[in-house]
Amino acid sequence: MNKLKSTKRVYDSSRRLAQAQETRRHILEAARKLFMERGYAGATADAIAAEAGVSTQTIYAIFKNKKKILVSLMNVLSPTGEEDHLPVHERRGAQAVARETDQRRQLRMFADIVAYNLNQVAAVFEIMMDAARVEPDFERIVEKLNQQRLERMALAVQQIAANGPFRENMDERYATDTVWALTSGEIYLLLTRDRGWSKEQYSEWLADSLIRMLLP
Repeated sequence: MNKLKSTKRVYDSSRRLAQAQETRRHILEAARKLFMERGYAGATADAIAAEAGVSTQTIYAIFKNKKKILVSLMNVLSPTGEEDHLPVHERRGAQAVARETDQRRQLRMFADIVAYNLNQVAAVFEIMMDAARVEPDFERIVEKLNQQRLERMALAVQQIAANGPFRENMDERYATDTVWALTSGEIYLLLTRDRGWSKEQYSEWLADSLIRMLLP
């Protein structure tokens, strides 16, 4: 009898957890839709709740406030996922680029990784920059994310420089700034959202541009 009760409690607990995760997912999907349609300020907690089909109280119970919804959305969409705790050079993409010894192939691999990552997070990062206009905390988050991206670009440049020289008058700092500019979310959205490019077209353009600008 006790065994049956224990099994039932485990079942009920698992079902409640699954339901809670599903509710959280619906809220994040609704928030992303409304943030993109109305901007951060225009997407109220009440509107997100209505879009997700839950009460406003449920929004606050799960996320506490709208700011945490946006942070959670960024975390969910982050392509590194469980690798976020790892140093950049230990992540799978960086290690794959480091193992390649041909600079042109390195840059094409790197461009594929960048395109995949930006496809996941560029639009949400744009929302964060919009949020920074009304929520001072987001200014610090945006600054931190930009610094982390600069560090990733600097590592990629170092990996490519290890396999040969750059073009004349191109040192690693200038190369890093060039890569950092071309891999911005703003340029990605300009080409994919505004000009209708596919992720694959962006990747090919980025690789070709970097090869021409960095290598002899």
